[in-house]
Amino acid sequence: MTEPEKNTEQQILNAAKTVFLKKGFDGARMQEIADEAGMNKALLHYYFRSKDKLFDAIFQEAFQQFLPRVSEIMTSDKPFFEKIWAFVESYIDMLLENPHLPMFILNELYRHPERLVNIVRGFGIQPELFALQMKKEIEAGNIHPVDPRHFMVTMLGLCIFPFAARPMIQRVLFENNAEEYQKFLLQRKTEVTLFIMNALTPK
Repeated sequence: MTEPEKNTEQQILNAAKTVFLKKGFDGARMQEIADEAGMNKALLHYYFRSKDKLFDAIFQEAFQQFLPRVSEIMTSDKPFFEKIWAFVESYIDMLLENPHLPMFILNELYRHPERLVNIVRGFGIQPELFALQMKKEIEAGNIHPVDPRHFMVTMLGLCIFPFAARPMIQRVLFENNAEEYQKFLLQRKTEVTLFIMNALTPK
């Protein structure tokens, strides 16, 4: 792909993010995306033949570095808490680079959950391997007994909620100071990890 073609493709992806975020997958139209990108519909179809392919391309773009990294972390021989540090840092970094993604995902969870599941599974994510390591840590007495499913959902929620709820939290707790809130989000990488470690470690 030539440089101009890459630029055009990125222009389409940026426009699609805007339209999908406003309308969701079902409500978005290829013509609207073409209009947002400032091009005709025929050119849009040349790069992306269908709305499904365009939607998948957006997730692929966002996750192509993050999910392989997660898979590497979770299948490695790293100690349990090192994996937590690495996962939280990678996840929050990805959200900082793709601030549209939380709402983008939430808009689609109840419409087409299988679409998101297939994309995640396609990158080789195997939460059952992490759950197995967690059970071994529990049996060894290194961490408090906890259902790995509850733990994984809690960890994800601690990371993603400040991004999904930014319009409210930034106004209520930070007087709508975007710069201060950005600092707060960066601090989450340490705060979330320490919170999890303190909660799991037996006293």
